[in-house]
Amino acid sequence: MNGWYRRRLVAAPLLTQSITTAVLFAIGDVTAQQLIECRGLEKHEFSRTARMLFYGGVVFGPSATTWYRFLSRHIVSPNKTAQTVRRVACDQLIFAPTFTGVFLTSMAVLEGVHPVEKLSERYLDALKANYLIWPAVQFFNFKLIPVQYQLLVVNLTSIGWNAFLSLLNNAKTESKSSSRKKRHQVEVNSSSA
Repeated sequence: MNGWYRRRLVAAPLLTQSITTAVLFAIGDVTAQQLIECRGLEKHEFSRTARMLFYGGVVFGPSATTWYRFLSRHIVSPNKTAQTVRRVACDQLIFAPTFTGVFLTSMAVLEGVHPVEKLSERYLDALKANYLIWPAVQFFNFKLIPVQYQLLVVNLTSIGWNAFLSLLNNAKTESKSSSRKKRHQVEVNSSSA
């Protein structure tokens, strides 16, 4: 681990982890837009990347930093495997469902969309996808990685995960707005006939 980064984690852990999270959340969105959606720079939605950067740095980074510290202090067992299983269970039964909702709600608010609509359309899909990936990642993370680096492991894994979340968050909105436009065109064409 880079000496400078390690020193920053000791000197200002919350700030360092929040900035790291912000940058890597933005990279996840850029990955989604450029490598998966192949938008190119002309069609890149910089406001979408900014929303992910903001959420990562202001909401997820500080919350996850605090959560991992909480788990390391309060979920303790002499049996390392039992301790790891308990931490994963807490993470996946408390933090994951909560922050899946917080993510979708935050994105809705930042996009000017009603959160209830976004939650009802996307929450279960996001949570199911979470359960396919994160329990295994977190088992490895909680068992082998020191607490000060756990968020970094999550953030690096999250580049792909955030690309998925960004796609999930935006794909249905785009297809829904397209179907609304088509419906509106049909209504306009019907009324003018």
